[in-house]
Amino acid sequence: MSDIRNNRRPKNNRRVNGVQRKNTMEAVNSASSVVRTSGTDAANTGEVTLVKNEDYQVLIEDMGNEGEGIGHVQGMTVFVKDAVVGDLAEVKIVKVKKNIAYGRLMKLITPSPYRVEPVCDKAKRCGGCTMQQVSYEQQLEYKWNKVKNCLQRIGKMENVEAIMEKPAYGMNNPFHYRNKAQFPVGRDKNGNVVIGFYAGRSHDIIDTESCAIGAPVNDQIVAIVRSFIEDNHISTYDEETGRGLVRHILIRVGFTTKEIMVCLVTNGNKLPHSEILIDELVKIDGMTSICLNVNMENTNRILGDKCITLWGQSYITDYIGDIKYQISPLSFYQVNPVQTNVLYNKALEYADLSGDETVWDMYCGIGTISLFLAQKAKKVYGVEIVPQAIDDARHNAEINGITNAEFFVGKAEEVVTDIYKKGGDGSHADVVVVDPPRKGCDQVLLDTLVHMAPERIVYVSCDPATLARDVKILQEKGYVAKKVAVVDQFCHSGHVETVVLMSKVNPGK
Repeated sequence: MSDIRNNRRPKNNRRVNGVQRKNTMEAVNSASSVVRTSGTDAANTGEVTLVKNEDYQVLIEDMGNEGEGIGHVQGMTVFVKDAVVGDLAEVKIVKVKKNIAYGRLMKLITPSPYRVEPVCDKAKRCGGCTMQQVSYEQQLEYKWNKVKNCLQRIGKMENVEAIMEKPAYGMNNPFHYRNKAQFPVGRDKNGNVVIGFYAGRSHDIIDTESCAIGAPVNDQIVAIVRSFIEDNHISTYDEETGRGLVRHILIRVGFTTKEIMVCLVTNGNKLPHSEILIDELVKIDGMTSICLNVNMENTNRILGDKCITLWGQSYITDYIGDIKYQISPLSFYQVNPVQTNVLYNKALEYADLSGDETVWDMYCGIGTISLFLAQKAKKVYGVEIVPQAIDDARHNAEINGITNAEFFVGKAEEVVTDIYKKGGDGSHADVVVVDPPRKGCDQVLLDTLVHMAPERIVYVSCDPATLARDVKILQEKGYVAKKVAVVDQFCHSGHVETVVLMSKVNPGK
């Protein structure tokens, strides 16, 4: 796998050409009225009337935030899972609300030119890959447009296409890219062990022997753990009763080092017959860490706070660029190392550091972006609310010999605001990088950033809607968006990463 750099796409990732797009939209625009294919016609009362469990013929005109198809029936918007823009399909209405409805794809009448056969036979049921039925080039087109539309509609930005790098940065090989996998463990109604992934919007486990986006070694590890549980009569966790031992299997793989961590999440402090499992796992090349994570809470949270090393180290190591990171079971670490390199290099490019700048990295995690920036900056400050992450950040700085990075524990809006008000070291910033969770930046933090008046703000986002909201706020307070890059960090899903460069309109004021 290799990333697409310098705004160039490999030959096998050509952008959907204008003729294809035009033909599809012509089909949409010239489509006849939607045909109801079964059931009794509803009375014509002048209002939109869709009948639940009835089938309708629907042309898919667009795609929603999660990659679902969008069409219209009698003027009402209908969301259809597994549908692709350009599909003409028979759709069963499964839920009707006031202004929208949800449908199930029953039969393809005319498939979209963008439709492909999913690589994984579980793709339609598993909640992990919601877009495997969409050609990869069209996935990139969809994500680019998703960001553009949010910046236009929510961010109120005009001529946004002029500042957006095109196309989106995708992968040469958008499969087997994940360095982390979490497999829930349970039993089916017949008492058989099931290990796999949750179905979409549920906690039903789809039993899986292979995953198209995970590391290939995961299949071997899951098979070993499955046999261990079955042969040694190890209980599995039941969410309804809160009983049973094994809850999840966490696997982490170093993309560059090939080091492997296997961590069983357990509802207890001990794993019976663990030596048998260890004997099998250590036969795998690269096995570095075998451990337990103890989670005895009745919660949807996967990991607990306590880790017990059964064999080897308590961590694995990996690199992003030239920076070495130690990764524990609890560490936040980007799951797609190839695209993370693209993402962070783009953030570094937008930061445009000469070596004299003071930089703040908000929501810094284990210091991944901070340490990247520290190679080019005079001083970097990072802040993160998770204490373990800051411990990791400080340790990662130490093992890389980086002495110009300093880290703080706490809410970014509280820590940075307090430091700014007190003055002194850290109260000034030439460049600020923010990489918030999906909810975006806290309003107090945005206000403080405006008062700090950095020349450049680099906004790294995992949610285009909250990105657009925050960009709008910053543009109203003296900043302007200069560049936008879209990075496909989560291939075959509806999620997308974005980097935006914002510059102060009147520097020095």
